[in-house]
Amino acid sequence: MHQEWLLLETLGSEPVVVAAGKFAKDLVPISSYLRRSPYLSAIQTAVAETVANNAGLASLTPKQKRVIRTEPVTMTDGRVHGVHVWIGPADEEPPERPLPGPITWDLTIGEATDSPQALINRGEDPENAPVHGRSFASDLSAGALRTGEAKLLALALRREPDDTIYETWDLVAADGSPLTGSFVARVVVEEADDGTEHVLLRGMNWVSERESGVVEPDSLAQRILEGLATPGTYRALVDLRNWALLKWLDEPSPYYDWRADSVHPDDLERLQSMPAEFDPGGASRIVRLSHTESDWVPVHITINRIELEPGVFTGLMAMRRATECELAEDDRARTSG
Repeated sequence: MHQEWLLLETLGSEPVVVAAGKFAKDLVPISSYLRRSPYLSAIQTAVAETVANNAGLASLTPKQKRVIRTEPVTMTDGRVHGVHVWIGPADEEPPERPLPGPITWDLTIGEATDSPQALINRGEDPENAPVHGRSFASDLSAGALRTGEAKLLALALRREPDDTIYETWDLVAADGSPLTGSFVARVVVEEADDGTEHVLLRGMNWVSERESGVVEPDSLAQRILEGLATPGTYRALVDLRNWALLKWLDEPSPYYDWRADSVHPDDLERLQSMPAEFDPGGASRIVRLSHTESDWVPVHITINRIELEPGVFTGLMAMRRATECELAEDDRARTSG
């Protein structure tokens, strides 16, 4: 085993290696990754104890020539998402380890929770960003849908337990500096505090390096998206089951507070009825969205159903300010209804 920290994802039936140092690995079972190591059994035991106790440890191998060190990667709700493990000479200190940040997406209610370290790894300031009750779109950069993002959103929309994904993509930090980040996630089913069953996406991110250098962004997709843009209209992807905002394709709309529960209670039924009316031109509504705690803004929304992957659908939402004529017609419809 190389003398570098191995990052293991531990939410499945067997721990899998997802990173060696800063370099991502493709979900390799630890029994395969370390199949030639004489310390495999001792490492497996140390990892299992770390998960069970939610605490790091240092243990000597049977002949006391090596030390195994572990550190858990624990979500803010106490669930262990992974374990960092290092083995080396007993008289040697391990290298500095890249700190993973655990993340949870509650797919049932459409809310994300990011640990402070996850925000740091994505180039955000945890002092100025919420960690609870986040929109999924807060975790993804605005702009054209990248291949890795499409895979992640398809995974979230399928909601198949034990589905996994790992991706490495190039990001831009809040200060404008470039960084490369890796991400691993698994779909799990858990019981919520109220006793109901929720489908979650539990994962980790970390600052990484590419073994093959920087991958050029898909500028064609971005140019096509920009070419189809309409001034004053803002496009995003949404989950048609719970209307969770998944990703902004344009810069986020300034018309409403998209990070909050934003739909007027009296308009929820109007919004939820839209999928039944999809046609080649999509379905449209005027819906009141929150701008401040006491202010509601009427916004014209058009939604089309698009296929991310075979059999996996999302809603392409376009929103703009409603015109005076549209507002008058909507008032008449509400009154007559």
